[in-house]
Amino acid sequence: MLTVLLGLTGAVVYGAADFLGGLAARRVRAVRVAAAAAAVGLLPLLAGVPVVGAGFSGQAVLAGVAAGVSGSVAVLLLYRALAVGPMSVLSPLTAVFAAVTPVVVALVRGTVLSVPASVALVVAVVAVVLVAAVRDASGARVTVTGVVTAAVAGCGFGGIVLACDAVPADAGVASLLVARVVQTVVLGAAVVVVALLRKGGPADPGTTAHPGRSAAVTTRSSRSSRSSRSSRRTVVAVVACGLLDALANACIQAALHAGTDDATLPVVSVLNALYPVGTVVLAGVVLRERLTGVQWTGIALAFAASVGLALA
Repeated sequence: MLTVLLGLTGAVVYGAADFLGGLAARRVRAVRVAAAAAAVGLLPLLAGVPVVGAGFSGQAVLAGVAAGVSGSVAVLLLYRALAVGPMSVLSPLTAVFAAVTPVVVALVRGTVLSVPASVALVVAVVAVVLVAAVRDASGARVTVTGVVTAAVAGCGFGGIVLACDAVPADAGVASLLVARVVQTVVLGAAVVVVALLRKGGPADPGTTAHPGRSAAVTTRSSRSSRSSRSSRRTVVAVVACGLLDALANACIQAALHAGTDDATLPVVSVLNALYPVGTVVLAGVVLRERLTGVQWTGIALAFAASVGLALA
């Protein structure tokens, strides 16, 4: 029961972090948001050192490096996939691979799932697909490159769960700290590379001079005020995203260590992949975005699967 509760908590918090990151990415390039959020996430983990400790053993450091590299690569590949293909197809595909990868690893290791647990896991994976399904009016076409990139990105997100599962029980927040440092460095480097690639390109529409510039001077003050408020909201969203993402990682690691049987890894993996539920619910409440019937069905199935896993 504790494993399911912690796993669900991690998924909901992940969803909230994704929602806030998405809001910030409307004004700032997504890779910058990811890098900044990774750096902010160091703060609560450092604060947790006196509380739960941090044992930097070789295994803990290695697991942290694996989680950091896996997560960074997954994020960058996800951005790439969504840039070349339809989100309505590639986003659910990524979530499915994120859920299934640790499950396959567990089964290969010899984990035997009960029939109720197996049914609940399948229902949860279906729920992930339905909840993550979004309208896509971009007209982008599905390509082999997009599908493969999204699938590998999903495996990368699944790799984070596998890395957390390999963390020693006495590591505390050590592995989480190492993973955050690695993510900050890798994503920070990606920000620099993107900036260099764009240097010398066409000017940003927001900074390009227009013939009517003199007429706009009279409204400069009010625009500056609105821009300042918007910038503050963006900063708050990024900070909150980083804090919640770090908390979610801690919940997932705790969930993996709360279980005592072989089914813990696949159960936590699939529960973790339910994070889109939190994202779409917040979008509906805060942004008044209307959920589709398919998404409501997915949310209902996610609830049913969670109850089933708790009772299995």
